Amino acid sequence: MDSMLLLKAVLLGFLEGLTEFLPVSSTGHLIIAQDLMNFTGERAKTFAIFIQLGAVLGIAWLYRAKIFSVLGSLNTPASQRFVLNLLIAFMPAAVVGLLLHKTIKAYLFNPVTVACALIVGGIAILIIERKLYKPRIMSVEELRPMDAFKVGLAQMLALFPGVSRSGATIMGGLVSGLSRTTATEFSFFLAMPTMFAATLYELYKSRDILQVEDSGLFAAGFLSAFVTALVVVKLFLGYVGRHDFTIFAYYRIALGALVLFYFW
Repeated sequence: MDSMLLLKAVLLGFLEGLTEFLPVSSTGHLIIAQDLMNFTGERAKTFAIFIQLGAVLGIAWLYRAKIFSVLGSLNTPASQRFVLNLLIAFMPAAVVGLLLHKTIKAYLFNPVTVACALIVGGIAILIIERKLYKPRIMSVEELRPMDAFKVGLAQMLALFPGVSRSGATIMGGLVSGLSRTTATEFSFFLAMPTMFAATLYELYKSRDILQVEDSGLFAAGFLSAFVTALVVVKLFLGYVGRHDFTIFAYYRIALGALVLFYFW
């Protein structure tokens, strides 16, 4: 295996784990980084989606107690409501993503559209933060189906690369009345079915272009994303409890402007 290619896979996995659960768009960062590394093409796009699975398994490991608790008590109203809310929030992006998968992958996976989405998303975060929405939901157990549906609609916007799935769902949660911590945790839980489905669907659609030789690169990126996500998520949860998301908004705007300047 080409050692330079392996290094690129590890670095991209690190970038995925670092950015997946921050409101800065991991897909956007990967598209930009892959272009700069000359790691492009259909297989590279599949790689970028696959390593998200490593990051989401990091979340699953951190929240394993909650997951096992829900699975072990599915006959209780609380667990049934939690699963129903996840399903409701998952459906909008799943349906639209299924319908527009080819179009999104063909026309929107490029640095310039990502840069524009980063800037627009950063401005949206600044506007939402200045509105000072008063939270009425302080835990994920308190969510109602309509609250979950609103978060699901927000997640649908993240089908556009550069918007940020976590950014859209967290901001959608704040607007819907969720506290910062609750919006962040629900975003994490929602990432599990969303990213599992996206990864499996992408692997199925790309089955004809993938090769056995790709397995080493995919594994390296997967493990790198998993380990990095474990560390980043713990730090991010601590940050959310004490700060707003303004710094991420300014970062998005600055990065988007820099990318536009570079590629144009």
